[in-house]
Formats: sequence, C-alpha cells, structure tokens
Amino acid sequence: MLRAERGVSRRQLADALGVHYQTVGYLERGEFSPSLHLALRLSRYFEVPVEVIFSLDPFPRLGAPPNGAPANGAAGNAAAADRLA
Repeated sequence: MLRAERGVSRRQLADALGVHYQTVGYLERGEFSPSLHLALRLSRYFEVPVEVIFSLDPFPRLGAPPNGAPANGAAGNAAAADRLA
C-alpha cells in the first residue's frame, strides 16, 4: 500500500533496496518474509516505523469491515437473498 500510495514502481523500490523486483511482489503478497535488515531498509525508505509495514498479527484485508465481519460473505449473501424473496 505504501508503495502504491507514493507512486513508486516495484522496480524503483527494488533498485532502492538492492533486491530483485520480484522480491517486492513476493513481499506484497505475503509470500516472502524479509530479513530484519531488509525490513529495516523498507522502514527507512518509507520513513515509517517497521511496525507500520510488518506485524506478527495479520493485517485486515483492504476493504474488510470492522470487527472481522465478512464483507459480502455467506451472511451477506443470505441477507441479500432474504431481501429479494
């Protein structure tokens, strides 16, 4: 999110960090856990605390409603079906 908000391409970020651009994609998708050194370099690059970028607890999905309620999940679909019936 930080990268997109600031208009930085994956390649630009990768070049600034000294990693392959695919590594940035793996990080963004949660398919790769960075070393402490890389996490701190990301933090420095974006000028935010490392906890803003990484957490031991999963971050909520973008667009998810508060309190972990499903955003149009089974309960939402059942309610919509009731309104249509």
